[in-house]
Order: sequence, then structure tokens, then C-alpha cells
Amino acid sequence: MASLRVPFLSFDAQHSPLKTEILAALERVYDSHWYVLGQEVQQFEQEYAAFNQTAHAVGVANGLDALVLCLRALGIGPGDEVLVPSNTYIATWLAATHVGATPVPVEPDPATSNLDPTQLQAAITPRTRAIVPVHLYGQACRMREIMEVAGRNGLHVVEDNAQAQGAAFDGQLTGSFGDINATSFYPGKNLGALGDAGAVTTANEQLAQRVRVLRNYGSQQKYYNEVVGYNSRLDELQAAVLRTKLPYLAAWTAQRQQIATWYHRHLAGIEGLRLPHTAPGATHVYHLYVVHHPRRDALQQHLAQAGVGTLIHYPVPPHRQQAYAHTPAARLALPVAEQLAQTCLSLPLWPGMTEDHVASVAAAVRSFGQ
Repeated sequence: MASLRVPFLSFDAQHSPLKTEILAALERVYDSHWYVLGQEVQQFEQEYAAFNQTAHAVGVANGLDALVLCLRALGIGPGDEVLVPSNTYIATWLAATHVGATPVPVEPDPATSNLDPTQLQAAITPRTRAIVPVHLYGQACRMREIMEVAGRNGLHVVEDNAQAQGAAFDGQLTGSFGDINATSFYPGKNLGALGDAGAVTTANEQLAQRVRVLRNYGSQQKYYNEVVGYNSRLDELQAAVLRTKLPYLAAWTAQRQQIATWYHRHLAGIEGLRLPHTAPGATHVYHLYVVHHPRRDALQQHLAQAGVGTLIHYPVPPHRQQAYAHTPAARLALPVAEQLAQTCLSLPLWPGMTEDHVASVAAAVRSFGQ
């Protein structure tokens, strides 16, 4: 059994050293008397765009809104189809549904859990308008192949980069391939706010401006509304927190990758346990460290008894959720997504973990079934 209790997630190593800086940032906003769409948001947008190597970043309220606004900016709506992974958090599907489009699931590569580019062409119909690849768990999708399929078929690409800030494929950062892309700064993300927050990234000034208008009630000038918009603005307090944390993201990513390396070594050779696999050309920033085991539920219970926290990302594929029970997707056979949902288990991984933590988790895994 584990010699150390290891929670699934801890913010201590990230937040404790930054407490003075973060409180100073919050005080700066408090004293500014400007709390919505002010200097903090503008500065963060510039800084995050520079980090992500895109011309524009537009701060919005959360990751789901970011996806919705991307699709709205592209003019995607009723009658259109959007290709989405069958294996993803439901927000990817919800975004298509919210704009009136139909999410069309495409199965993942079983080795990586990411969208399989070789499955895309068969899913394209005359109604298909966009592909939404999700860089799941922190690993970049095979973006060159995805972009080639999109280019051949005249489709837009919207990257869901919520879990992979700083990841890359063939040296290009995720969140910079697509026409327009979404990310989330939910607190547990690699770059997390202290509440809900998100952003849209793009190289296209026109699309960026559309999102700026859509996020603010469809308005450029106060009380003059050009389109039916939303109230989806990144607030000044969260922007100030994100500005404080962004310079540390590269170091935190390096820690995540080191922890994953320790896991690879300590978990090697365990019968029945499948470790994360990274595709050639892709980098992995390990938002999550996800293993697979045929007796996942029993393993999770065993680890809980050993003091090791785990989560399942995700136990029910979107097409099996009650929210989509009334749609044709509910009748689809998507065996890869269903198999991944039955076997996946996320082990603890957070900046500040030591090799002793990893060794304790691995010892608990090894003792399963003995």
C-alpha cells in the first residue's frame, strides 16, 4: 500500500509561493475601480497571444463559451454539421448544439485517445462545416493530417485547447493551427484562474473582432447592438490572476513532464496496465496522466483505500449522456470511445509532486490484485 497519501490534485505548490503576487494583483484591480473589460484583460490578451504565438487572444467567461463564440464567429449554425471526437468532455459537443449545429462524432486513436485523422473523411457530408479536434489530457492531436483533411474539403478547424496550453505538434503550438480556437482557464487547468475563465485565439483579425463583439452583447459601442450577442467577458480579477501565473506556466509544464517520466518508469511492466502513449511529432503537457486497466473500477477502489486520489476522465461518452438521448447520436455504435470510458483512470499529477509521491502511487498500483 502507499506509504504517502497522495491527493488527486493539490494547488499548494503553485499558489502558496504566489500568494503575495496574486493578492497584489487583486488589490491592483480593486484600487483601479474598473472591473470589466479594462487594462488587465487587454494586457492578458496581449500576453497570452504572445505565449500562444497567435496574433490575437480574446478573453471570455469560460471554455464552453469560447467554443460557442468560435463557431458563431465562423457563421456555423442550424443545418450545419461539426465533426467532434466521440471521446471528449461534453463541452465540445455542447458548443455545436448551442449554435444549432449537429455534432457528428468521430472515433479516437485507441493508443492516444485523441481524434483519429484517418476516420475524418468518412464522416464528412455536404453539410459538414468544421472539425473540432480536442488536445485531450494535454497531448497535441495529429494536426498536420487534420489540417490536410480540412483543406481538401474546405472545412474550418476549431481547436479545443482547454487541456493543452503549451503543447505542440511538429514544433507549432496547439491553439495556433485552426482558423479560430478555444481554451479554458478553469482552476484545475495547467494555466488556471481562481474561477471560470477562457479565451479564443486566432491569427484572423476579422474573426477576433467578431468574438469581441459577440462576447459583449453584440456591441462595439455601449447601448448600440449590432448582432445578437452574449455576456461572456473575462473579468478583470481573473485576468490579473492569469497575468500573474502565466510567466510560471513553462516551469510548471516542465514539472508535469518530469512527473510523467517518473510515472513511466515506476509503472513500467505492470500486467494489464496501459500507460499514456504520445504520437510521433506531438508533445504532451500532461494536464492529466491517464492509464487504462480492464478492471478500472476495482483498481480505483483499491487506490482509494491506499490513500491515492484518482478521477475518471470521462466515465460516460457524450453520445451515451442523457443530454443526447433524444438525438441520433444515442443510437450510434462507438466502441472505441466506450472502451476508453470503461478502462481509463487519471492518476495524481500536479506541480509540486515528488518522485516519492509517484513511487507511492506506483506501489499501490503494483499491489493491486496481490
